[in-house]
Amino acid sequence: MNWNWLITNLVAALLLPPLNMLIVGAVGLRQIKLRPRLGRSLIAASLLGLGLLSTPYVSSCLMATLQVPPLQTFEHDTEVMVILGGGIQSDAPEYGDGASINARTLERLRYGAFLYRKTGKPILVTGGAPQGYAAEAPIMRSILEDEFKVPVGWVESNSRTTRENARFSARILKQAGISRIYLVSHSWHLARAVPEFEREGLVVVPAGTGYASVNHIGLFDFVPDYRAVANSVLAFHEWIGLAWYRISKGS
Repeated sequence: MNWNWLITNLVAALLLPPLNMLIVGAVGLRQIKLRPRLGRSLIAASLLGLGLLSTPYVSSCLMATLQVPPLQTFEHDTEVMVILGGGIQSDAPEYGDGASINARTLERLRYGAFLYRKTGKPILVTGGAPQGYAAEAPIMRSILEDEFKVPVGWVESNSRTTRENARFSARILKQAGISRIYLVSHSWHLARAVPEFEREGLVVVPAGTGYASVNHIGLFDFVPDYRAVANSVLAFHEWIGLAWYRISKGS
């Protein structure tokens, strides 16, 4: 396992819900005797924050702040499609021994296969093994070729972060004389991914999937739901990642 990746993600966990809200609540409990008003305020803020972040409406609003617009046409002047990995399932016994991709990566592959049939653009898949398990990209290629019947031209399997996805993919593409790409990932991830690929000298057309909608609001959008918590965590993760990438630009 890469220690830089581990430390970065441990620090991020402290800043992400629900742990950040629990820390606020714990500080409130510590202050309840010394500063009762402050303690009660912190506990109330913690509970209110957890409640709001667990509602589909709030989580969708958070995701919407990150989303790039969906493709409106498939006639862009691009040469290649790059599909970003989104994680693996380290133990998938139903497929035999070894790992498989997670649902997030599968969603990206499905859209990549759809886009391939619309455009015919050759594909590069990118994703390494930051947690020390199997690399994502070779598994992504197998699923695209065996299950979606879509050929893969290049495999980049050494990257551990979005920044490395961009850096290592750009090296492969530049060696092939390619500079204009579709970039396939989740709509909320592309706000962070696109600038990294552009910094590597590529012309990028974002091709997002997995959009969160706030157009149709119902009663249950204000009822806490575990899936909403997960989406809120993703939104916080991306905002923290955006801030960090801007601070550490070029490193």
